[in-house]
Amino acid sequence: MPEATFLYFAYGSNMLTRRLRDPKRAPTALFEDTGFVPRYRLTFNKRSRGKVQSSGKCNMEATGADADRVYGVLFRILRADKLNLDKEEGLNKGYREDALDVTVNDEARRAVVYLATETAADLRPYHWYKEFVVRGAEEHNLPADYIQRIRDVQSQPDPDKKRREENEAILRGA
Repeated sequence: MPEATFLYFAYGSNMLTRRLRDPKRAPTALFEDTGFVPRYRLTFNKRSRGKVQSSGKCNMEATGADADRVYGVLFRILRADKLNLDKEEGLNKGYREDALDVTVNDEARRAVVYLATETAADLRPYHWYKEFVVRGAEEHNLPADYIQRIRDVQSQPDPDKKRREENEAILRGA
């Protein structure tokens, strides 16, 4: 009998709880803990899908370097939300699913994670997207130097006014 829930590691825009709990994503998501995946680094090199593919979304790249870490948030989610989350995350359309060990208080916890399959080194995130990542990291008290590194990532304005306004409304809590 399959488990009723799964553990999900959010390291990008889904760290912001109100974004992840959107009815189209995973409304049953419950915060469980914070942690990091060792020997990976955070990038914004996942190619965005759609008409204009000029923005970068979060990705985790394996480096093998002990000093590298991607911090994020573990959420417990009902399996019933998995199909919606897969769709919103672009499973098999730019992201693939994997299971990685997340270090939490010196203990490894296995969690679902989405990793990019379509990348480009020259991408920059939209301002609103980067703000989701920063606010999620702040909400969950990730290390200050890690948050600052995210803030330092160059971003760009979103030319799609409707999409920009919809996402800015989420950021405002509207």
